[in-house]
Amino acid sequence: MELLNYAFMQRALLAAVLVGITAPAIGIYLVQRRQALMGDGIGHVAMTGVGLGFLLSWSPIWMATLVAVVGAVLMELIRWYGRTRGDIALAMLFYGGMAGGVMFINLAPTGSNANLTSYLFGSLSTVSDSDVTAICVLAAFVVLVTVGLRRQLFAVSQDEEFARVTGLPVRALNLLTAVTAAVTVTVAMRVVGLLLVSALMVVPVAAAQQLSRSFAATFAIAVAIGVGVALGGTITSYYQDVPPGATIVLLTIGAFVVLTALAAPLARRRARAHAAAHPPGDPAECAIPATRGATDEVGV
Repeated sequence: MELLNYAFMQRALLAAVLVGITAPAIGIYLVQRRQALMGDGIGHVAMTGVGLGFLLSWSPIWMATLVAVVGAVLMELIRWYGRTRGDIALAMLFYGGMAGGVMFINLAPTGSNANLTSYLFGSLSTVSDSDVTAICVLAAFVVLVTVGLRRQLFAVSQDEEFARVTGLPVRALNLLTAVTAAVTVTVAMRVVGLLLVSALMVVPVAAAQQLSRSFAATFAIAVAIGVGVALGGTITSYYQDVPPGATIVLLTIGAFVVLTALAAPLARRRARAHAAAHPPGDPAECAIPATRGATDEVGV
């Protein structure tokens, strides 16, 4: 392929694959926890890190990672202790992060405003070798956490009280989830952009849920969708000269619409097959189903 002859496209495609893997991998836990918009909030906070990076002439990715992790921990602490005024504190954190980013960029050397756009909405030509190195290191961390601790994270995401009774360190796992989400945001910001990354964390999971209710299958399908749309959006951006972040998000939404349309007739077919196999009055139909544990849901 022609685009593989260019070093910047090789870097962009590698970054797209890593983003496609990591965003749905952590997104599935956020969806289970009903925190689908957490990535959007972290993206706002990470803007301050990007602005500080430009102001201090330090790597914007690493500075954004540091600030996003601190912001994610604060978000989790607010969730624990904020109670009735927690939403106000979160709003101030989100908007303060965005305002801080704009202010620091304004104080940074001339030319940083143009660079900020690439972090907000993604850019192919600006992904450097140092960016790829940072993305690879951060993506490895995300994969290790989301796959290596999948049983524990799933248990906490499903029912915190049950997980606490079984002896799991619920607060530590919640903090780890928040930190991993923050790292994922900074992994994705060079390709998708800080303002759009939340869509890639959530929509592939929602699309995968149209086809499967098994956690393991949903995880695998969501990652496959994430990689497919990230690569598709990156390639389309190169040939059509359109913004990569917006293209990836629109492809993701399109995948959701298509899978939703395909899932409806499949669900009706399964329902008819079940009704035929278990007619009214069948003892098996009246039996109380056994309670499934977390291991059954994870499918491992």
